Amino acid sequence: MFARDGRSVIAIDADPDMNLASALGIKENPTPLASLKDLIAQRTEVPGGISGIYNLNPKVDDILEKYGAAGPDGVRMVVMGTIESGGSGCICSESAFLRALLRYVFVKEDMVIMDMEAGIEHLGRGTTKGMDVMLAVGEPGMRSIDTVRRIKKLGSDIGVTNILAAINKVHDDAGAKLVTEKLAEMGIPVLGSIPYDENLINADMSGAAPLDVGGNAVEAMRLIKDRISEYEQENKKSEGG
Repeated sequence: MFARDGRSVIAIDADPDMNLASALGIKENPTPLASLKDLIAQRTEVPGGISGIYNLNPKVDDILEKYGAAGPDGVRMVVMGTIESGGSGCICSESAFLRALLRYVFVKEDMVIMDMEAGIEHLGRGTTKGMDVMLAVGEPGMRSIDTVRRIKKLGSDIGVTNILAAINKVHDDAGAKLVTEKLAEMGIPVLGSIPYDENLINADMSGAAPLDVGGNAVEAMRLIKDRISEYEQENKKSEGG
């Protein structure tokens, strides 16, 4: 949707399930970057080959062109892949490489949208540092509320303070209203509710992009996209930019 507005968009799949490509209408996933072992070793190794010591600023400015996929509407996409040696304090060659890439695209690109795994593990790894906005997508229920509460706490620990929310798979307005009220008490704005929509299931089964299938859910997403744009403009004004 942002690309159709004329924005230059980079889509990053940072979910181990790696299914963002199909949601965008890209038939095949590009090569997961974490699997490029030889390239990563070459870019992150230091003179002397000291074990456990890595170059934290490897060359990454050619990665989008070489390993990205071109999607509909000019969207460019990369797949991060799974860092097998993950963990809260992990510093490994793959981690150093992928973090450097994220720093690069956050600074150089107009708009970067990163799809992350459900939950809070990515916050513990610090891969979200430098984001302007984090959109937490939850469902009507206390478990989602509790998760968003933890996201806000962990986000603030790494400097991600602009936490917004959207409510997904809504069957009735009462549940969405309750979640909205609870999140408002935490100071987290809810940008909109996405209704449960069979069109999304049909799109997934047929391998089509939801945007092309349409339906009530897509229209709700369009309103959320517009509110993100408004939020972005408000932030630019407040920063004098």
